[in-house]
Amino acid sequence: MILEAAILEIKAGFEQQFERDFALASKYISTVEGYQRHRLQKCLEQTNKYLLLVEWRTLKAHTVGFRTSTQYLEWKKLLHHYYDPFPTVEHFEKVFEQSR
Repeated sequence: MILEAAILEIKAGFEQQFERDFALASKYISTVEGYQRHRLQKCLEQTNKYLLLVEWRTLKAHTVGFRTSTQYLEWKKLLHHYYDPFPTVEHFEKVFEQSR
């Protein structure tokens, strides 16, 4: 499993509209081969900042499968105009995990 992580800074005043459009955009990403799950979390200290976490089966599922798909074009159309600045997206693999 690969974890995609991005800090999304949304133009001030557009947070609620972004959240609505994110829910719509979610139907596109979730249909891509290799997608597993995603979540969006809102920052408590800075109300226009969000953390996007997406789990992919492989790195290629995101960088090739999603980013070259028609689903990505719809995702981009719904969401990219909200970002300021455009986010840096990074990918991580698990090294260690502990739970109770």
